[in-house]
Amino acid sequence: MATIRKRGQAWQVQVRRDGFPPITKSFRSKADADGWARETERQIERGELSGQGRSANRLTVGALLQRYEAEVTSRKRGRKFEASRIRTFLRSPLANVAAHRLSAQMVAAYRDERLKTVSGETVRRELTVLRHCIEIGRKEWGAPFAGNPVRQITLPSPSKVRGHRLPEGAEASLMTALTRTRVWYLRPLIMLALETGMRRGELLALEWTNIDLKARLAILTTSKNGHGRSIPLTPRAIAIISEIEVRDIRLFPVNANAVRLSWERLRKRAGLGNVKLHSMRHEAISRMFELGLSIPEVSLVSGHRTLSCLQRYTHIKPENVAEKLARLSVRSE
Repeated sequence: MATIRKRGQAWQVQVRRDGFPPITKSFRSKADADGWARETERQIERGELSGQGRSANRLTVGALLQRYEAEVTSRKRGRKFEASRIRTFLRSPLANVAAHRLSAQMVAAYRDERLKTVSGETVRRELTVLRHCIEIGRKEWGAPFAGNPVRQITLPSPSKVRGHRLPEGAEASLMTALTRTRVWYLRPLIMLALETGMRRGELLALEWTNIDLKARLAILTTSKNGHGRSIPLTPRAIAIISEIEVRDIRLFPVNANAVRLSWERLRKRAGLGNVKLHSMRHEAISRMFELGLSIPEVSLVSGHRTLSCLQRYTHIKPENVAEKLARLSVRSE
């Protein structure tokens, strides 16, 4: 509500609302003070004002991002990557802009400048962080945004599917190259990825206590999307796990960078060009469909929670479909 007081020769108005710092202004006439108070309250109700006031107007985009990193990013599983994106913003001129002055044109200028040096997907992910930061700021922290400038611009298009299936003969080349490596964990890691469709991080986090051979399950307490799941183990996967020597509480007590470097050396030795370790997941999920598993069954194994995400990992070979149709045609005759 608005409070109007006579102070000397002026009329002072103070508008107070829950979630907003007090907004104060002085006028020469009471009629002007009344009119400003009513208009200010209408703007707050319509969402056109958000946390205005001297203290709010001193808030910079950089300060808002730092609070977001401390209170929101720090609780995420991908905090390391998101913190890196926030540091990129903090090094940019955008960080020094007063939050209430941030415009869609400024965000678009940041986008265009970044696109000169990094991929569209990188810029898209950075702007997604800024967009969510502004939403939290304006809805929960009283940050002075009438709207969200990031929502007013066009984001770079999403990247194409990050991985693909293994090329013809690639698995045989991998197995041959694995016989010539001294890195003990590469063979079981790659074979388990092909059998289970598990991500690299999930395999590296897998502990012996997560393995239930009697129930034929690998139990993940958490994953990339924050949800745990139980992965059915094939007979081949069980055989691979049974052959791994217990060295630690984890099946693979190595870090992600060591795996990355070992994979790069193996990939070159196998002559696989740009094939990524993540391609094992694409291959595994595609094979599950070709074996006849249903969408819910494959989702249970892969951990995808939406059909659109699952489809990005599914690459059915047309020749396999043709062969299946031929078999069905024979049965129907």
